[in-house]
Amino acid sequence: MAGNAKVQAPRLSPVKLADLTDAGDPHFQRGERYDGGRYSRAAADGLELNGAVFAECEFQGASLNETQLRGATFTDCVLTELYAPVFLASRTGWRDVELTNPRLGSAEAYSSAWQSVRIDGGKVDFLNLRGAKLNDVLVSDCIINELDLGSAVANRVAFKNCTIRTLDLNGAKLKDFDLRSTDFRTISGLDSLAGVVVDDYQLSLLAPLLASHLGLVVA
Repeated sequence: MAGNAKVQAPRLSPVKLADLTDAGDPHFQRGERYDGGRYSRAAADGLELNGAVFAECEFQGASLNETQLRGATFTDCVLTELYAPVFLASRTGWRDVELTNPRLGSAEAYSSAWQSVRIDGGKVDFLNLRGAKLNDVLVSDCIINELDLGSAVANRVAFKNCTIRTLDLNGAKLKDFDLRSTDFRTISGLDSLAGVVVDDYQLSLLAPLLASHLGLVVA
C-alpha cells in the first residue's frame, strides 16, 4: 500500500473503573450478572458460565481453564494475566475491554463480537476467531502462533509489534486491517487481502505468494 494512504486507526478509550468491590472468593453461576467486582486470582476452571454478564469488573490473574463461557458478555472490564490452556469463549461479547499479558492455549472465540478491545502483551497458541465481528481492536506486543480469521468481518483492527506465525484470512472481509510492524510467517486466504495494510518490506515477503496465487511467472 502506498505510504501516503490514509489508514483509520482503532478508536479506543481507556477503561476507567471506580468504586470496585473486592469480591473475595467468587461463586460464579451460569446466566448471572456481576457488576463492579474486583477479582484477584479467581479460579473458575471447568465451571459452566454460559450467558453470564460481567460489567465494570477487574480480573487479576484469573484462571478460566475449560470454563464454559458461550454467550457470556464482558463490558467495561480489565483482565490482567488471564490464564486458560483451553479458553471456551464462542459467541461471547467483548465491549470496552482491556486484556494485559494473557496466557491462552487454544482460545475458541469463534462467532464472537469485539468492540473497542485492547490486548497488550501475552501469548496465545491458537486464536479461533472464525466468523467473528471485530471493530476497533488493537493488539500489541503479543505472540500468536495461529490466528484464524476465516469468514470474520474486521474494521479498524491493528496489530503492533506482534508475531503471528500462521494467519488464515479465508473468506474474511477486512477494512483498515493494519499489520505494519508485525511479523507474520504464513498467510492463507490471499483472495481476502483487500483492506489489509502492510509496509514495503511485508509486501516484498508477500510477493512470491501473490505471484504463485495469480500464476505469474517471474523470469
